[in-house]
Amino acid sequence: MSQPTAAPEPASGVDTASGVDTAPGVDPAPGPDGPEPSPRQRRDFRRFMASHVCNELGGSITYVALPLTAVLTLHASAWEAGLLAAAESAAFLLLGLPAGAWVDRMRRRDVMIAADLARTVLLTAVPVAWLLDADSMPLLYVVALLLGCARLFGDVADQSYLPTLVGRSTLIEGNSRLETVRSGAELAGPGAAGFLVQLLGPAATLAGQAVTSLTSAVLLGRIEAREERPAPPEAGRAGLWPEIKEGLHHVLGHRVLRLIALSTASVNLFLSGIFALETLFLTRTVGLPPAAVGWVLTTSALGSVLAALVTQRLSHRVGAARLTWLSLLAAMPFGLLLPLAEQGWRTGLFVLGALVQSAGVTTYNICQVAYRQTVCPPHLLGRMTATMRFLVWGVLPVSGLLAGALGELAGVRGALWILTVGLTLTPLVLLCSPLRRMRDFEEAPAPVPAPAQ
Repeated sequence: MSQPTAAPEPASGVDTASGVDTAPGVDPAPGPDGPEPSPRQRRDFRRFMASHVCNELGGSITYVALPLTAVLTLHASAWEAGLLAAAESAAFLLLGLPAGAWVDRMRRRDVMIAADLARTVLLTAVPVAWLLDADSMPLLYVVALLLGCARLFGDVADQSYLPTLVGRSTLIEGNSRLETVRSGAELAGPGAAGFLVQLLGPAATLAGQAVTSLTSAVLLGRIEAREERPAPPEAGRAGLWPEIKEGLHHVLGHRVLRLIALSTASVNLFLSGIFALETLFLTRTVGLPPAAVGWVLTTSALGSVLAALVTQRLSHRVGAARLTWLSLLAAMPFGLLLPLAEQGWRTGLFVLGALVQSAGVTTYNICQVAYRQTVCPPHLLGRMTATMRFLVWGVLPVSGLLAGALGELAGVRGALWILTVGLTLTPLVLLCSPLRRMRDFEEAPAPVPAPAQ
């Protein structure tokens, strides 16, 4: 389980709400039979790809190394591990709705570079504090909170920047390559993190990730395509709230989208609580060394990769709407294997549970995100995405606090039992919805029109 969110939203790479075919400083987008991308576009995209390799792999390693720092160096309790997980995701709750509108008012590459530089400083602070014997859990909380803010703004800017580098005919290829980088980082990152922490220690591992963030900033800075400064808001404009409210109405006024938001938030609440405790459980309760913890956590990424390969075929055979709830119904009970893990062959129970659980969430996510993108009007896509992200990721800080409290009250293994039972019940949300009677999403009800402003 290498990622901090149970149902991450695949980056579209395209700001479809803008309605702009080409960005300033970009060669005109070639048609299907038009010219190939220019040499400058190829160079820029290679640098962008290299930046992604640094960020995705570094982020995946950091996600494992930071809680290992808390557990191995500072001897964190279950409650403290839960607080750390809550701090990592608090930005999505606090800033999730306005982040998209703010980023649209800035040059997106500048936002990504600023996010990389912020990560560099934050990841350097932990090993420096360790050298000065000043490391503490409050410091890790602050670092985790600010890393989450950097990730939020960097991700929002990243999703809208790709059209600045390539024409429309190569956007699908570009997004496919970026998703390959993400999947590869999720697969390799936890194992690499465990190995590096065992070999070098947590502080040195985080220092290495500071170098990868700095390298990413340098690569982004070498991109030759330039963006014009976005136009300032129109005079007399009411501000962000009317735009935010329109996105909220679209999601909450649409019966299927509303249920998908509730279902995804429920999955994230319980699954992210498991994420918050899994490092503590595997190291302290099961007794695995850091390298073994890293490799065990890699299995969830493997499940995601396998599910991504077969979901399209399954959706044709079963139906996308039916597969949305069926994937959760079939996979979530495997989470009950996680608390059964012990040293020896019973570690395989955790591996199996994590793999199937992750595969189910990935299949569910592919289906429901595709539906959201299909039924949303183009001018609302950005706000719909921000609204859904706020609703489904906003529960993550609560999840971390819940996991920490349960760990203190019931023990880590007992907390995992409670969380996995809750996760097993999450498909009931969709089973009590119109999706149960649908085969494909074309049968879904239409959204409720927004009230006149």
